[in-house]
Amino acid sequence: MDLHSKNHNSDRSEALEPVDLPFFEKNHIPHPFLAEEESPLLHYWRTLKKRRWTIVATTGIIFALTVIFTLKTTPLYQATSKVAIFPENPNALGFKDGGNNSPDYDYESTLETQAAILRSDSLAMKVIEDIHLDQNPKFSQSAALHRAGDPMSSMQPDPAIAAGLLGRFRGGLSVQLVPNSRLVQISYTHSDPRLATEIVNALVRTFTEENFKTKYEAVTQTSDWLSTELADLQMKVQTAEEKLVRYQKDHSILGVDEKQNIVTSKLDELNKELTAAQTDRIQKESNYRLAAEGDPAAVSKPSREGANSMLEKLRDKEADLNTQLAQVTTQFGTGYPKVAELSNQVKQVRTEIAAEEVRMQQQIHDEYLAALQRETLLTTAFNQQKQEANQLNESAIEYSVLKRDADANRQLYQDLLQRLKEAGVSAGLRSSNIRVVDVARTPTAPIKPNVPRNIELGLIFGLACGIGLAFTLESLDTSIRTTEEVNAISTLPALGTIPLQFASNGSMRKRLKAVSIQGNDSQSPALVTYVRPKSEAAEAYRSLRTSILLSSFGAPPKVILVTSALPQEGKTTISANSALVLAQRGDRVLLIDADLRRPGIDKLFGFRCRGGLSTLISGGDKFEDVVVPFAEVPNLWILPAGPLPPQPAELLGSTVMKDLLARWRTEFDHVVIDTPPCLSVTDAVLLSPEVDRIILVARAGKTTKIALRRACDLLLQVNARVMGIVLNAFNMQSAEGYYYYGGRYSDHYYSEESRKEKSTATVSKVS
Repeated sequence: MDLHSKNHNSDRSEALEPVDLPFFEKNHIPHPFLAEEESPLLHYWRTLKKRRWTIVATTGIIFALTVIFTLKTTPLYQATSKVAIFPENPNALGFKDGGNNSPDYDYESTLETQAAILRSDSLAMKVIEDIHLDQNPKFSQSAALHRAGDPMSSMQPDPAIAAGLLGRFRGGLSVQLVPNSRLVQISYTHSDPRLATEIVNALVRTFTEENFKTKYEAVTQTSDWLSTELADLQMKVQTAEEKLVRYQKDHSILGVDEKQNIVTSKLDELNKELTAAQTDRIQKESNYRLAAEGDPAAVSKPSREGANSMLEKLRDKEADLNTQLAQVTTQFGTGYPKVAELSNQVKQVRTEIAAEEVRMQQQIHDEYLAALQRETLLTTAFNQQKQEANQLNESAIEYSVLKRDADANRQLYQDLLQRLKEAGVSAGLRSSNIRVVDVARTPTAPIKPNVPRNIELGLIFGLACGIGLAFTLESLDTSIRTTEEVNAISTLPALGTIPLQFASNGSMRKRLKAVSIQGNDSQSPALVTYVRPKSEAAEAYRSLRTSILLSSFGAPPKVILVTSALPQEGKTTISANSALVLAQRGDRVLLIDADLRRPGIDKLFGFRCRGGLSTLISGGDKFEDVVVPFAEVPNLWILPAGPLPPQPAELLGSTVMKDLLARWRTEFDHVVIDTPPCLSVTDAVLLSPEVDRIILVARAGKTTKIALRRACDLLLQVNARVMGIVLNAFNMQSAEGYYYYGGRYSDHYYSEESRKEKSTATVSKVS
């Protein structure tokens, strides 16, 4: 084998395979670079389909328990009666202000009160005593403690027994108000329909009788009280009338109302006249003061019409003479005799006007004095009349008090006497505001259990609990199942999805396990790309190969490290199959088992070697002595782990390992390194700076989100060039697999191979 040949395929200028998008679209396979956002409804549907057996089991258990409980439940019958409660006058005497027309009367409260009476213990005990429920074995389990013919009322009941009877009675009783009506519905539930009917009718009958009895006792007590009070009230009436007559005689009061009206009217008239006199005096006093000050306007406002006319005539005459004097003086001059004559006449008129004004002032003064005197006289008369009215009022007040007391006692006596007669009549009448609308009839069908309803509710409740349990289990499941979950918890892309592989054995399915193959037989089921090249798993590895080749710009990565977060996640299987599909493309590929703690490449390919990577690094062997070619795929070479060293981390981090990787870069197109889990040991982290790309493997349904996130953070902290994440062991038959692959890939692409396997299994079974 010439490992240093210069004619190997790395010198080829062969172009990379294009991304086969039509194939993925035609077979409904999600391409790693074309992930679609999942609808919430589809997510819920996948969850329900995934947990369908949990839902079915929960629903079946609850439904079965419901059916068993329903069939074992004792049938209960309910008898119902309805009574109408009409408003009544709570006042037994029937006073006008004591009826239900009062603004404070609340009929709803009255109905609630009557309903509370129906539920009361006292009424229940009366019903128990009347129909002897304490001696009825169907009602009371303690009936044997009572002797036959010894009623409960004839002996002191045991408090514990009485409490038990009341508890059973209340347990079956139901009292409800019919909305928007005056009706009260009374129901009783019991396993014996006739006993339930008897209890309801007895309760209604006892309630009606107790209502009438309460009214009759109230009327009787009122009549007795009235008879006692009437005698005392009669004495009060006589005493009040005697006081009234005596007071009239002592104060000479006769017709006080008419006399009081006359005095009041006279006082009112004097008040009006005094007000008018005061107004007149004020006006005349004002005129007098103005006239005394020489105001001509005051003098020109006399109270007499004649004097006013004389003063106006003199002033008119003066004005006429002044006009003539002015004309004559203008025409003839001041020396003209007519001018002197007119001047003398003007002086005479002015003298007469002055005399008239003096007379008018004296007249105003006299009028003021007369008004003042009249006001004084009216004030004196008003005060005298007011004193007389006050004296009359004092006598009238005491008289009115005595008269009102006598009239009130007399009226109250007459009213109570009338009510006493009415109470006597009412006591003899049997009337009630309660009327039985429907008498309870014996029920023919039980109300409990309601078999159809219970079955329906059991089915609905079981289904709801199953769905709730399914979503609860789904929320508690922290493992990764889809590529969407991978993208949600990490910034790294999902390179591909490797389906979970099953083997058919009759109708049973079991997972394929990587088992050792004796000799050189490399037909391990884990090497699916070689054993079943047309399977969906092989196609998934070829899709992963495409992702690897297109992961870098320019040339594809040469040294590829494969690791996982935790053990048992399928990194060895993915390393082997990835190396196979790369070699099947025609590239020279070296597969290195760098898991020096739990190697698995040699078992997977079915060979055993004395040396390996550990002896190569330590210098015990040469590379040509420990590398193993894979005969079925000419371009694939395998370097096993070799003997387990005591310190594997130091070997992988040594300078020799770096030199070997540099050498292999020149001799091979691709170097695939299988390493231990990165969270368990540091081997993968030590090798990460020396490789081109890292593939992180996560197993669907096993790798937790926390572990995957920690693995990504650990690799990114050391600046490792992580290519992406591969989701391994993806169950195609689960709800997630149906969503992603639509159930068509295996039917369309793998149907022929499946038929061949089934026919082979059938022939083997017959043989």
